[in-house]
Amino acid sequence: EFILLGLPDTRELQVLFFTFFFLAYAMVLLGNLLIIVTVRTDPKLSSPMYFLLCNLSFIDICYTSVTSPRMLADLLSRKKAIAFEDCIVQLFFLHFFGASEMFLLTVMTYDRYTAICKPLHYTAIMSRQVCWALVLACWAGGFLHSIVQTLLTIQLPFCGPNTIDNYFCDVPPVIRLACTDIYVTEWLIASNSGLVSLVCFFVLVGSYTFILVTVRVRLTEGHWKALSTCASHMMVVTLFFVPCIFIYLQPFSTFPSDKHIYVIPTVFSPVMNPFIYTLRSNEVKASMRRLWKRCR
Repeated sequence: EFILLGLPDTRELQVLFFTFFFLAYAMVLLGNLLIIVTVRTDPKLSSPMYFLLCNLSFIDICYTSVTSPRMLADLLSRKKAIAFEDCIVQLFFLHFFGASEMFLLTVMTYDRYTAICKPLHYTAIMSRQVCWALVLACWAGGFLHSIVQTLLTIQLPFCGPNTIDNYFCDVPPVIRLACTDIYVTEWLIASNSGLVSLVCFFVLVGSYTFILVTVRVRLTEGHWKALSTCASHMMVVTLFFVPCIFIYLQPFSTFPSDKHIYVIPTVFSPVMNPFIYTLRSNEVKASMRRLWKRCR
């Protein structure tokens, strides 16, 4: 088994962190479930954008559920032990849902580019079949990425230290415990996770930049709204991708633990996604009001 050191050192801080992370996890679950129910029950929200947002909400629930319940339980327990098999399972699903979300955010940027820059061809380009194919490709890409990370980790021998300086199992802190030279393995893992994060981030930045350049000469009220939406999306994308790039695109053995940086993509980003991507939409808010009236 491995011993997770967690985040705080004192009992008072543990209680404070538990309260904060419990509220954050509850917001992720309730916010994203509300979005899924709203989109699925309202025929007016049948556009490709809301189909992709519904999938993003589902991934956010899965992604944060990989780490948050375990972290909350450990904050109230004295011995924060996790079996080796459970650690590997957590590692696998963390990268599976995390990479799937990266790919889905990239697809959503393409959707916004099509809607803003090619509005007359939007429904033809982003048909229902294309949307399903893109979503399935995101899940397949996340699975392939995760299985590579997992296989590179489990083939290492673990026969020495068993203390993980983090609040969950991830590749960098786990492979630091291997009792062998991990130079080649860590660069293989960095070239996988790090490059996936970096390439997706550059594609997202490039897409939003192209959108800005395209609409700069026709700033109508609708385009100002589109620019505002792109700016808020870019803020959340940066919060999600930049920590991942910093964590994974480096040799793990030469850098200290980044457990406090992990909080940004695993807690803050899933909390903000429902507000930034969906709840700022007047259509969604109107649909939620109609749903509330039907349920009363």
